[in-house]
Amino acid sequence: MKASEFQRAVEGEFGAGFGRVLVRDTVLVELGNRTPAVALADGVPAGRVWLALCRAQDVPRERWHGVGLGDPPQ
Repeated sequence: MKASEFQRAVEGEFGAGFGRVLVRDTVLVELGNRTPAVALADGVPAGRVWLALCRAQDVPRERWHGVGLGDPPQ
């Protein structure tokens, strides 16, 4: 997943405004107690950050693939 795909997936799932808040403020234990923004800046792959955010926000597995992307990961 590219950074642009991550942004599109976040906006598609959560909306532009709330998505920005989640990426900026949600601390994810799965990512070492970092926010998605910090994790991305630290070089964590966007796909890993997206899946961690999905799990933390209880996004149904069938939507984990993100808007405009392929099939959900298994």
